[in-house]
Amino acid sequence: MDTQGKYTVITGASSGIGYATAKVFAKRKKNMILVARRENNLNELKSEILQEVPELDIVIKAVDVSVSQNAHQLYQELNPYQIETWINNAGFGSYDSVSDQNLEKMEMMLRLNVEALTIFSSLYVRDYRDVEGTQLINISSAGGYTIVPTAVTYCATKFFVSAFTEGLARELKEANAKLQAKVLAPAATKTEFGKVANNTSKYDYDKIFSRYHTSDEIANFLLQLYDSNLSVGRVDREAFEFKLSKPLFDYAGNSKNNQKVN
Repeated sequence: MDTQGKYTVITGASSGIGYATAKVFAKRKKNMILVARRENNLNELKSEILQEVPELDIVIKAVDVSVSQNAHQLYQELNPYQIETWINNAGFGSYDSVSDQNLEKMEMMLRLNVEALTIFSSLYVRDYRDVEGTQLINISSAGGYTIVPTAVTYCATKFFVSAFTEGLARELKEANAKLQAKVLAPAATKTEFGKVANNTSKYDYDKIFSRYHTSDEIANFLLQLYDSNLSVGRVDREAFEFKLSKPLFDYAGNSKNNQKVN
């Protein structure tokens, strides 16, 4: 363990966007802590990275962070490391009507998409808000800015991610903190997402979507966001263009009707 070096944490790194993001950060010579449930996938990713960049330190943490106790314990285990960037990518979707959705799956989705992300974000901000060069990047969705039919609950979790992260970005800026909070909102992306969201073993993106991005494309969008001073990187799900911007939600920062704090 190179506790003197800086590390990037990526949750949900065993496949899809997380997997691709680890590969592009490796090209930036970043030591990484890779988090996911599937240890075999993480070890494969680690081997691929070290074949290309053998000098890196790649730490594997196989854990289900949808369990809040596990999330807290993982963060404590990472205390010895100097974490330069934390990327909350772990999450999944669910396509179904609210009346028919599987409540067990919905509850797990809420714990992972909302609760785990909030725990990690809050703990990281407490420790690193005044550390130069640090970033928190939370993965939302185009469905975190647009309500998609048959995905209302999923979109609601991602609206939380978008609103929480945009609000945190404003809060940090107003406090002159050195940590930057950013949100990435992809549209349709060819990953395991479709299979999990639809409870199926087969999912053909070419037949189901007229347009989609690959995980590698989204990872490169994430790098653009990482390199910028802007808070939001969003794919427009109609024009299918990626744009960087300031926060998009209305903010009542100067409202005369805000709570008065002594």
